[in-house]
Amino acid sequence: MLQIAVTGKPNVGKSSFFNSATASSVEMANYPFTTIDANKAIGHVVSECPCKLLDVKCNPQNSDCVDGKRLIPIELIDVAGLVPGAHEGKGLGNKFLDDLMQAKVLIHVIDASGSTDSEGNPVEEGSHDPLDDLEFMENEIVMWLYGIINNNWDRLIRKIGAEKLDISKVLFDQLSGTGISLEDIIEAKRNIEADYTKWEEEDIIELTRNILKIAKPMLIVANKADLPSSDENIKKIQEKYPNVIPASAESELALVRASEAGLINYVPGDSSFEILEKDKLSKGQLNALNYIDENILKKYGGTGIQKTLNEAIFNLLDMIVVYPVEDEHKLTDQKGNVLPDGILIKKGSVPRELAYLVHTDIGDKFLHAISAKKNMRVASDYELENGDIISIITS
Repeated sequence: MLQIAVTGKPNVGKSSFFNSATASSVEMANYPFTTIDANKAIGHVVSECPCKLLDVKCNPQNSDCVDGKRLIPIELIDVAGLVPGAHEGKGLGNKFLDDLMQAKVLIHVIDASGSTDSEGNPVEEGSHDPLDDLEFMENEIVMWLYGIINNNWDRLIRKIGAEKLDISKVLFDQLSGTGISLEDIIEAKRNIEADYTKWEEEDIIELTRNILKIAKPMLIVANKADLPSSDENIKKIQEKYPNVIPASAESELALVRASEAGLINYVPGDSSFEILEKDKLSKGQLNALNYIDENILKKYGGTGIQKTLNEAIFNLLDMIVVYPVEDEHKLTDQKGNVLPDGILIKKGSVPRELAYLVHTDIGDKFLHAISAKKNMRVASDYELENGDIISIITS
């Protein structure tokens, strides 16, 4: 299952984001390091289910379908807050960075209102520049990875020369356990001085920065977007960083809880909600719902929580959803379940790669594939499309 890490300094709303994105409940408090051990829970990305277009009733097994929207599970990791100097072990730095490396993409939650200082302590709203938090976060991770690469660097250089080793494979071994692939390193190394024996400190840091951007792409969540001081900060951040989503985790939590209580009709990701039991809501609750509607939903088109998950998986990681079936005519598996599984797979993948994701044995015995939508056999180099329904034929 794909993993997303929720990162950021303490007290910016990371746990609120995590709770609202996963419908779980971890401790939240207004002081640094509330989260010490990494919390893990299941969230979902949302994609249009083929059942709506084909007018069939699906029977999901590995996912859910709500009104024609398929909810594909992913795992979120809520890690301890990061503070300046973490790469040197300050705060819970080493633990944070170890937990962080499990994920394929990083969601960096910042306090857009500027009401927490660099270490997560509450300060007057608008008195702290959230741009500083963005720069320090990337720098801490880069310097931590640099420390791993640079460890015994002179000895490694001599060994590479003496044993005629490949520099990319040596770096890959050095970074084992970080979830960084050999392909990530090869791509990151393209714009660096080719002769590694001439690399200076700045060259290795640049290489490390390139590796991070490729292997662990980062999406910025400007949380507390409803507070007055957030507007100007968000505009300023968006000028410098393209991957910024305004959000309000507290608003999402309030809407989800009201929906679970049967007071409103709300689906995560929607830009509106319907009040079902107005007489059961207090004046304060009605005012709170009106505040969320005016300052978040109408202003930004949603709370930003579901949009963040979808953006991370479908855009940053460039994934699509494909539906493997056994019977391409009935769209079922061997037990008769209609459109049973939605599989997240890299855009540009071919049917054999899908077969291996379903099961190693199916990949090993792969012969060809049939597209149920096209009602025809597809070529071995056919690039899968989002929403494809594929029957895999094996020997």
